[in-house]
Amino acid sequence: MTSLNKDIQDKLQNLNVFEKIIAANLFIFFIGLIIKVSFNINESLSWLELPSSLSEFILKPWSIITYAFVHYDFWHILFNMLWLYFIGRMFSNLFPVKLGLNIYFLGAIFGGLLFLFGYNVIPSFFDTNSRLVGASAAVRALLIFICTYMPNMEVRFFTFNLKLWYLGVAIVVIDFLGLFGLNAGGNFAHLGGALLGYIYAIQLKKGHDIGKGFERIMDWFVSLFKKSNRSPLKTVHKNKSERVAGYTKKDFDAFNNQKKIDVILDKISKSGYDSLTKEEKEFLFKAGK
Repeated sequence: MTSLNKDIQDKLQNLNVFEKIIAANLFIFFIGLIIKVSFNINESLSWLELPSSLSEFILKPWSIITYAFVHYDFWHILFNMLWLYFIGRMFSNLFPVKLGLNIYFLGAIFGGLLFLFGYNVIPSFFDTNSRLVGASAAVRALLIFICTYMPNMEVRFFTFNLKLWYLGVAIVVIDFLGLFGLNAGGNFAHLGGALLGYIYAIQLKKGHDIGKGFERIMDWFVSLFKKSNRSPLKTVHKNKSERVAGYTKKDFDAFNNQKKIDVILDKISKSGYDSLTKEEKEFLFKAGK
């Protein structure tokens, strides 16, 4: 049993960040399924769902994020996780991991906020007392970000190549038409995630990372659960000579790497991924890791 636990831990550690999110979604799905079967409770994860009522939401503010990890239907979680797996692999080869996390969670939050806005500002358009579940808004944010940032990049679709912006437009149109169906609230959230991804990409092209503030909040939150390895009696002497153009060597290298990534991504957006040299593809792959 000890060996099995170690094997599982090793495999989990080797997963990329999006695969870990998929694992978390699957874990919560099966927990909900066990509770449902054992206690005959249909909404077994209701404390994680995002309610449409503001008064209920105020009592469970964590649900603006946790709803994105709740799935009850097998096909719902299957398609969401397949999308996340393939988009995550593409994203990891092209962009920094933290950027992906920012877009994913901000997409979930923005989708949830638009869901709340719709139900409380134009309630006659939606069903009453609805709840939002699923990672669709977060996945939409990643997809539309990539489609907006590099619209001319082509992906293989069955037997022909398809430009990403075609795919992005098709997804948004489908979600818009879904507003007039049975899942109007869910599709409203999808459009919220898509809008976040679009705005994020447009601003990043201009040199503005709108997720930096959120990233700092998440770093602070994660740091609360990390043990400090610093000794209170240890004195650290900074070597002022190891600075380049006013930056530490580490910061300067990171700055140069980011600039190189920006140049390669610009080349992809104009000429497609296949236009990259072998060295550029290897650099992107390592940067994604």
